[in-house]
Amino acid sequence: MASRRSPTARHRRLMAELNRLRENSGLSRVEVAERIGSTDTTIWRYETGLTRPKPTDVAALTTVYGVTGQERDSLVQMAREARQRGWWHRHRQALKPGFDSYIGLEAEASVVRSYEPLVVPGLMQTEPYARAVIEATSITHTPSEVDEKVSVRISRQRLLHGSSDPIQLVAVLDEAVLRRRVGGREVMREQLERLVDLGRLPNVEIRVIPFSAGAHAAVDGKFCLLSFPEPEDPDLVYLEQAASGLVPEDPEEVRRYTLMFGSLTAMAFGTEASAAFIAQVAKEL
Repeated sequence: MASRRSPTARHRRLMAELNRLRENSGLSRVEVAERIGSTDTTIWRYETGLTRPKPTDVAALTTVYGVTGQERDSLVQMAREARQRGWWHRHRQALKPGFDSYIGLEAEASVVRSYEPLVVPGLMQTEPYARAVIEATSITHTPSEVDEKVSVRISRQRLLHGSSDPIQLVAVLDEAVLRRRVGGREVMREQLERLVDLGRLPNVEIRVIPFSAGAHAAVDGKFCLLSFPEPEDPDLVYLEQAASGLVPEDPEEVRRYTLMFGSLTAMAFGTEASAAFIAQVAKEL
């Protein structure tokens, strides 16, 4: 199990556990609320993630559900961890709605599978490339806000390099990602060379879908799949738009994107051919 811990991921697990325990108990939210001296709305907010319960609240709920010993201690500790603040919390005002939650989930993920049709994934961007992308897309932001967003993006990259359990990254890139000259010739060459270097890491896999592959299942846009080290935490998909990010909780939606990613990897070059292709594009610059 990964040693990384994220309040966002801990909260997601706690929410699921509280739902499961109440359903297994056969009690309604009204009945649970009566037993702990609360309201059914409060129980609903705990179970839907709108409110992060205090450790004392979770302890009271475990008594109602008959949970004791190590399982009870684990849930109470999870509540403590869920109420902490990750490093990204102080930057939430500079980020698009929903993206701070994604960063929190990414921080505890064991595997990230990313499809990008237009730009290099944030986890692999050089700082000059990241700045060029952010300046182009943050047309209403001040220079200081751009600086903050660049800082957040670079800080996330510690997941690839800065821990004893680095995240596993599988990135599928459309050829357009390599051809679009973001930031100019020198910035783009440096970025492509970074991709070649990253592809040599044991925890990074990069595949390129060439233009010649034609249409594919993800022509509608980018997406990212996260997997977690504990089997109780289901995979999730993150969908990003210009003004917001979304994490659908429907398992069927996650399954659909998982199948899409498998289709993309089947169409893409292998890792060695992709590395050679990226290096050739860089040489052309």
